[in-house]
Order: sequence, then structure tokens, then C-alpha cells
Amino acid sequence: MSKVDCALQVNTKLCDRFSVSHYPLLLWGPTSKFAFGSWEPKVDSGIEPIEDARTADRLLKWINKKIGKSYNLDDEKFENEELPTNASDPAEVARSIYDIEEATGNIFDIFLNKKRFNSDSRLSFIRFLQILVVHHPSKRCRIGSGEIIVNFDELWPSYPWLVDTKQAGRLPGKDAFRNLHICGKEVPRGYWIFCRGSKNDTRGFSCGLWLLFHSLSVRIEDGESMTTFTAICDFVHNFFICEECRQHFFKMCSSVKEPFKTRDDLVLWLWNAHNRVNERLRIEEAALGTGDRKFPKVIWPPKQLCASCWISSSKKHNSTHVDVVWNMTEVHQFLLNYYGQIIKFPSQDAAQQQITLEKQSYPGDDTAPSGAVSVPIGAAVAIAIASCGFGAVACIWRMQQKKRKYLNQVYSFKRI
Repeated sequence: MSKVDCALQVNTKLCDRFSVSHYPLLLWGPTSKFAFGSWEPKVDSGIEPIEDARTADRLLKWINKKIGKSYNLDDEKFENEELPTNASDPAEVARSIYDIEEATGNIFDIFLNKKRFNSDSRLSFIRFLQILVVHHPSKRCRIGSGEIIVNFDELWPSYPWLVDTKQAGRLPGKDAFRNLHICGKEVPRGYWIFCRGSKNDTRGFSCGLWLLFHSLSVRIEDGESMTTFTAICDFVHNFFICEECRQHFFKMCSSVKEPFKTRDDLVLWLWNAHNRVNERLRIEEAALGTGDRKFPKVIWPPKQLCASCWISSSKKHNSTHVDVVWNMTEVHQFLLNYYGQIIKFPSQDAAQQQITLEKQSYPGDDTAPSGAVSVPIGAAVAIAIASCGFGAVACIWRMQQKKRKYLNQVYSFKRI
């Protein structure tokens, strides 16, 4: 069960998909229909409105009849019962790709809803997009990020800001930006899967954002480690909503004195930074009683997930903090496998993503060819013309990248 506040601007696209015209609106259907479908009145889409829900008793009676149960209002209440239970199950971990997409969609919405802009925030967002274009684990997010970059200069020209105008500090072309979709039209979906907490105000976006950062770090090349580090640090500093979190992360970024030379440097720094954040939050949440009891903050990776990563551990008297001596070689290999190999679209959903992307007129996620097919001549000509058009766009895009004066080095774009 999920709830969506359609009064929030971040949920506008999601609420439009399901024709929300009044409050409250309760809809019933399988998860897959909400993930990839939509709802319109009097249209059979596999989703139906709950009409008889004016009181809690009548709503519960309707649900009991639907699922063949006999729950009572006095029964013990739980939030988010169907939660990921095993962080070591490859099939379950793979589903976190959807939360990485969700976090990416939320990032773009945060960008659009930012109150004040300047040249630093403009540059910061472009640099972050450039990392996403090449290294995002979802192909539709790589494609969407590329489309935003191609249109960025036109929607937000790089001329100096005029501080004496009424438009100073505002995002130019905001409405046009809203027509672009960084991970496809379905994202953000409005819910979390792997990152869903046992309470609605735990995990979610922060979990998805960390997954994105780790997934990017293991996919870059050695020569991109410092560029990626700077892009992540600047993005958090300019756009993360939590002020305390921004300052804490900025302090960790500022403590780096020597430039990273390899991908491994960034992978291990980000892992260590995440553990430091978890330790700080663990102490704060214990004091305030705000933590998620089903998903407590722990040292990562836990011993049951990577026993070979732990050499030894010790705990001080009357303290919950654990000091671990790490096998850094094993930790590094674990991170590469966990965030680089396991996180991907489950095979049963790959076809659905391909269909969805084809409807949106751009290619789906990487799939292996299943065999040769015969193509009519007319279709072949159309494909050739479309390929030429895409090649022209790619050429223009690369020229724009080379002309950008603010890049510290020539950026090598791989096939997205």
C-alpha cells in the first residue's frame, strides 16, 4: 500500500497518470499495473477505484471481500509489511535498480524546484548529468540525461546573470525542462522497492541516492575518479535539501587532500564516507528514537554478507560502536560485485522495459540479441534514416561538449 500527496509538485506527473481529480482517491490493483500502467475512469486497465470508502469500517469491509480475509480495525497495525528481507539475495538486490531510477527522477525534480540558482549550481548540475550520461546503470536514465544535456544550453543559456532583473536567480525554461524525462515518463513512480522502510519516513530517497553514488563509482574509468568525486560533492552541496546532511558531506569532501588517481580510490572513499554517515545517524537516531528498527544503521558490509571482508572486530565496554579491521582487497571486490554486477534489471522485467522504451522512441536497456530477423525494405530504409538522424544529434552533442569552457579535461563519452 502506498500513499501519494498530489498537492506536492513533485507528484504532479504521477497523479496525472492516474487521473487524480479529487481527494481522496483510492485505487486498487496489482503492483505491476501501478508501476507501468495508468488509470482513467471507465477504462479497463486492471486498476479500479474503491468507491465505498467513506468510513474506515466500510473501506476495511471492501478490502476483506477483495482479498478473502477478515481483518478488524482493532488488529495490530503495521506499516510497509512487505519489505525486502534479505540484502544478500541477488534477485532482491537487483530490484534496487528501480530505486536508483526513482532517486534519479527525484534529483531532477529537486533541480526543477530549487528556489534560487546561480552559475555554480548550473555548472554543478551539468557536471553531474555528464557522469549520469555515461555511467548510470539504467540505460533509459543515460538516454534521458543525454537529452537534457543536448537541450541544456538552449533552455538555460550560459550568459552572465543579470542581477537587476526580476528573473535573477530563477531557472530559465523551467516549463520546457519539465517536458524532459530523465529516466522516462514513468519515473518518478512515487514509491520505493528495495529502499522501502518499515515506516514511511525512513530510508527511501537517501537510500536510493547512496545506491546511485555507489553504482556510479564502480562504473567509471581510472581517469574519471576525481571528476566524478567533484561532481558528486558539488551536487550534494548545491542541491541536497537536508542542510545538516549537506554540511556533513561537504566536510568529508573537503577533508580529501590528495586527488584520486584510480577508480578504486573513489569506490573505497565513498564506502568509508557512507559508513561514517551511518555511524553518525545511528547515534542520533538512538538518542531521538527516530530510527527504523527493521533497518538499523549498521557497518557495511555486515559480516554475514561478506565474512572475508572482516579481519577482526572489537567493541568497547558499554558501547554499541564496533571497530573493524578490514581486508580492503575483499571489501573492494565486494563493492565492485554488489554495486556493479548484481544491480541490474531482473530478466523478467527487461522485456517490459524494452517495450516501454520503444513506446517512448528510444532504445531500451542492454539485452542480448536472440537471433536474426528479416526486416522489410521500407523498414530498413526508415531505420537507416533514423540512424543518420541520431548520428547527427550525437555529432552536435559531442561538439557542444568540446566547446564547454568549464571542463577541466576532455571528457570521453562511451556508447550510451
